[in-house]
Amino acid sequence: MLSIDLNCDMGEGMPNDAAIMPYISSVNIACGYHAGDSSIMQRTIDLALRHNVAIGAHPGFADKINFGRTEQKLSQEDYYELVKQQLLIIQQHIKAAGASMHHVKPHGALYNMSAMNNTLATIVAKAVKDHDPSLILYGLSNSYSVTAAATIGLQTASEVFADRTYTHEGNLTPRTNTNALITHKAQSVKQVLQMIQQQTVTTIDGKIIPVKAETICIHGDGTHTVSFVKLIAEQLKKNNIQVKTI
Repeated sequence: MLSIDLNCDMGEGMPNDAAIMPYISSVNIACGYHAGDSSIMQRTIDLALRHNVAIGAHPGFADKINFGRTEQKLSQEDYYELVKQQLLIIQQHIKAAGASMHHVKPHGALYNMSAMNNTLATIVAKAVKDHDPSLILYGLSNSYSVTAAATIGLQTASEVFADRTYTHEGNLTPRTNTNALITHKAQSVKQVLQMIQQQTVTTIDGKIIPVKAETICIHGDGTHTVSFVKLIAEQLKKNNIQVKTI
């Protein structure tokens, strides 16, 4: 029986976290820099524990105005501290709840920048490993995020997306493009099943490219997230694909 991890970005102050949590197997919780705060972190951690969902950190740029989706040019030391400090912040809340951190997934611009830049990917991976070498780093499939982390000995999870389109290079279509987001449920389900069953994805220009699908993300701030995740979970079950934490 095939299995897949289904993850969601949460703790970002959106109203749907409680409705989404029963359908996923891992959660990426904002650490207060791009979104969220201490009370939201604790509430999201408690919600994850109630549903036996693996808890991960979701560090991003300190830029709530732009939701962490605007690139920032920092020194190598500052990139490292950006990640390290957020892991320390959320670790306090995770420990207070009697839980443990399972993984780390960078957010937004930090995620996309590290996927395309080996130096930055290595810095992010080192910050994660220095915090806890047993953590799993979630990174874009076939990107520097995954290869850099693996090179320094971190366990990785190759991530694909249920609600985003792809360019022929294998990158996510920039959000500035009108076709960056998948807004139709049938299209999302079709893409998810293709990525799991065929380990490929169809790009915006119709090209079929390989992906490694170990965890599938659906964004918690999407307009259609609740209906999408319910239908995806239903179709995975129908196709004998188990939703399971890595």
